[in-house]
Amino acid sequence: MGEANTEQHIIADKTLIRTAQVTSWILTPFSIPFLAFLVLFLFSYLRIMPLQYKLIVLGIVYCFTILMPTITIFLFRKINGFGLQELSERKKRYIPFTLTIISYVFCLLMMHKLNIPWYMTGIILAALVVQIICIIVNLKWKLSEHMAGIGGIIGGLISFSELFGYNPVWWLCLFILIAGVLGSARIILRHHSLGEVLSGFGVGLICALLVLHPLSNVLFRIFLF
Repeated sequence: MGEANTEQHIIADKTLIRTAQVTSWILTPFSIPFLAFLVLFLFSYLRIMPLQYKLIVLGIVYCFTILMPTITIFLFRKINGFGLQELSERKKRYIPFTLTIISYVFCLLMMHKLNIPWYMTGIILAALVVQIICIIVNLKWKLSEHMAGIGGIIGGLISFSELFGYNPVWWLCLFILIAGVLGSARIILRHHSLGEVLSGFGVGLICALLVLHPLSNVLFRIFLF
């Protein structure tokens, strides 16, 4: 009887860890800006924009926030012989952060050149600010970039609800639930402590509000233009 219970616990633990791994993989920080644009184009008034324009914007965002960071970090790992687990170590995170920041800067430049509206360009700027804060904090501590990303989504929802005049309650409920699941996954996988998870979420939320909210983004709009 005891052996059967132990086996059941082992299976349950493996299932929990696998679920946490899948959750972390789906909601990787690289996917957050693309997800934000996808939600905007599908569920806000921006859905009336021409399909070709939306595809161009999504293509730019995908190339510079998902494809380029993924390729460059993969090459960095292969050249140095690092495994994925090793990159979670604080001292080995600087180069991946730097490569991601460079990709985001190029994305901003490309969007600025195409005269994409500030409230869309601001999503990339907010993500860039989060990355810079993370690399600075990483000198002494470690934040959860996954939670910073989901915190940014929630901050963006609040900001865009003020900007476009819609009720964000249901969206907020959904993404707060997702944030709880994602934070739990990061702790289960032992990639972050509770403090790192909460701090990452706070950084993402505050950065998104500062950059995107109509009451606080005047300086950032000046920067973008």
